[in-house]
Amino acid sequence: MCNTCGCGNTTFTTKHKHSHSHEHHHNHDEVSVEQKILDFNDELAHQNEHFFHDNKIFCLNLLSSPGSGKTTLLEATLREFGDQFKIGLVEGDQQTDFDAQRLMKYSKNVTQINTNRGCHLDSHMIHHALENLDLENLEYLIVENVGNLVCPSMFKLGEAKKIVILSVTEGEDKPLKYPNAFFESELAIISKIDLLPYLDFDVEKCIGYIKQVKPEMKIILLSSKTLEGFDEWKNWLIEEKESFLSEAMHHHH
Repeated sequence: MCNTCGCGNTTFTTKHKHSHSHEHHHNHDEVSVEQKILDFNDELAHQNEHFFHDNKIFCLNLLSSPGSGKTTLLEATLREFGDQFKIGLVEGDQQTDFDAQRLMKYSKNVTQINTNRGCHLDSHMIHHALENLDLENLEYLIVENVGNLVCPSMFKLGEAKKIVILSVTEGEDKPLKYPNAFFESELAIISKIDLLPYLDFDVEKCIGYIKQVKPEMKIILLSSKTLEGFDEWKNWLIEEKESFLSEAMHHHH
């Protein structure tokens, strides 16, 4: 049960291979319940993070509203760089495995998590999703979170970076309406820029709003249709993974 956001019982469909004990605290004081849920989540996220470090897996957590082009971006990424990068994917949705099916055309290393009524993924789900991936052949693990800019930004998964995606069909003020998702992210992608001629979307204004929330934010404008901006996206993936790996080396020493 996720008391933080009032979503229902988050059962999820991944195969369990081992047992583990859970502590359940029943407390009517919502704030302390929320704190305990987040603490438990963060503890496991920390374990996931260690695992990713030790196995040199660069994990990215993709946040956005529904329909901003997360899956389409991943399809294009696999199609364009899939033979150069070893990419595994975790697909988070309340229901259906449509997204996983779409991505399986380009990669076998894909697993789906259905949260049913839950509105975000958590570190425990990611921990189990790893059982369904070929970890030997993994450099990048990209998690497509449930489409929602509120709750996914509160739950760490053990990722190295969060990426927030905003499509030009959504309106420039998203960063001010949902500042936490932008503040927690290291990269903002403005997607579907091929549609700009047909919309009244002010790119400069949107960038200004993003910088208001996080002045140092890296911003990439791209189109998964025309592949404009994909060189920059590819360079970001390479550079960030390299700095993650050198960080991982320091951890070991």
